[in-house]
Amino acid sequence: MAPKKVKTVQAIKQEPKIILLGGCGLAFGAAFANTGLLLYTGTSVSHLTGDISRITIDVAHYTAAINSELTRVIVAALCFLLGAILSGILIHHPTLDISRPYGRSITGIGFLLLLAHLFMPVYPSASIALAAFACGLQNALATHYRGLILRTTHLTGIITDLGVNLGMRLRGYDIPLWKIAVPAMLCASFTMGGILGAYLHFGDQQTILLCSMGYILAGTSWTLWKHRHIFQALKKR
Repeated sequence: MAPKKVKTVQAIKQEPKIILLGGCGLAFGAAFANTGLLLYTGTSVSHLTGDISRITIDVAHYTAAINSELTRVIVAALCFLLGAILSGILIHHPTLDISRPYGRSITGIGFLLLLAHLFMPVYPSASIALAAFACGLQNALATHYRGLILRTTHLTGIITDLGVNLGMRLRGYDIPLWKIAVPAMLCASFTMGGILGAYLHFGDQQTILLCSMGYILAGTSWTLWKHRHIFQALKKR
């Protein structure tokens, strides 16, 4: 890492609240987007276990009627994978490093969701593909918070962490409360994002458009904040 960035990286690592706040924001956004796509197309894009399980049941007694749904789930799964691959290319490590393009990645997610919004009325499968790609990209941005991995597009792993740590604490082990609070906050953020997304959808609002604007604003803000701190670190040298 270049010396000019060392102080800024260390400053961020000394403020884990920034990481947690970002994780909660991304969990909120993923649920917000997923709810909008799910209500509009019937296909989830931020987590695929339920949809794939449902499709396997349909395949067991296959009829031509499931072709459309099967295609959408396959598209969502493949694009989620491709998004994760791109994240691996861009970020390539789960440890927070300000030199990596988190801001540009989050802004890119916003533009992918914007395209998904534009395609949704005419090409819903393309909309699913773009949104799933965005969610795969986001989920692979996972970073560490005091040893916990912050996954932000689904709750399975987060609820597992919450349950294991809560159970160990109830058993009498010395588990810090923050190990329970962090996954609980992520779960709450995801839940609130889903509720708001559904509320706006039923209120005839442009859910995915609003979500895309939020991501673009957040990604741009992070990039500006990062460069501002790098500039300040350089001035102090």
